[in-house]
Amino acid sequence: MAENEIVGPRVYSCSNCRNHVCLHDDIISKAFQGRNSRAFLFSHAMNIVVGPKEDRQLMTGLHTVADIYCRDCREVLGWKYERAYEETQKYKEGKFIFEKSKIVKENWL
Repeated sequence: MAENEIVGPRVYSCSNCRNHVCLHDDIISKAFQGRNSRAFLFSHAMNIVVGPKEDRQLMTGLHTVADIYCRDCREVLGWKYERAYEETQKYKEGKFIFEKSKIVKENWL
């Protein structure tokens, strides 16, 4: 690759419809467990719809979460942490879980 070529951001897309939903640079952790597969914690998300909030008992305790859906195809991609009840889990508030099986890499060289 020539030095002056412009490389776009490394993007993850919905595995169903290829809508861009998150950026590699926004990954906080890859050590999460989703409902059905490994999951990544992201600081930001895009082109998603946030569903209704609900309290859910997760492996790390009780959290208020909202499922997140692809804006284009409505596939459930993961969830957003709205509230953590335990002090050690507060860092997750406002962050997004994307299931690894629901996203694919785009623009990666």
